Amino acid sequence: MALPLTDAVLKEKAKSVGAVNGRLRRLIHHMQQTMHALKGVGLAAPQVGESIRLFVTGIRQGATGALVVVNPEVRRISVETEVAMEGCLSHPGKFLPVERAKFLEIEYVTPAGKVKTLKAAGFLARVIQHELDHLDGLTIEQTAQKQEEAPSAKDQS
Repeated sequence: MALPLTDAVLKEKAKSVGAVNGRLRRLIHHMQQTMHALKGVGLAAPQVGESIRLFVTGIRQGATGALVVVNPEVRRISVETEVAMEGCLSHPGKFLPVERAKFLEIEYVTPAGKVKTLKAAGFLARVIQHELDHLDGLTIEQTAQKQEEAPSAKDQS
């Protein structure tokens, strides 16, 4: 089960993961099972009550199996954006329009302890940004609301 958006752990910035150990591997396995059981495409550790910088996704570019991302850091992000409807396992049945960058590049650690770089575009880029929001203590509602409140370029002319 994913925690509801009202849970306090979803509102705090997650801490970096230390060593990859048996406890973390069990958590990853639990998260993958939870994501699949809920028919989701991504799940961040805070959504299962663990305030650490870890997420899993079943969406991959040119590969199969789950992508497990530990301690992600954004290296590059496009200024070109697009708006699409997004849902969240912590807020089942609700979809909101969210503006996201079309491309990003992240550096992360694998469960095997290897540092990797991932370039993502399209839906995978959207999923990663959604999960990164969870790691930064932002809910889908907060992200959508910030975008509604931001003045558009035509409002400033």
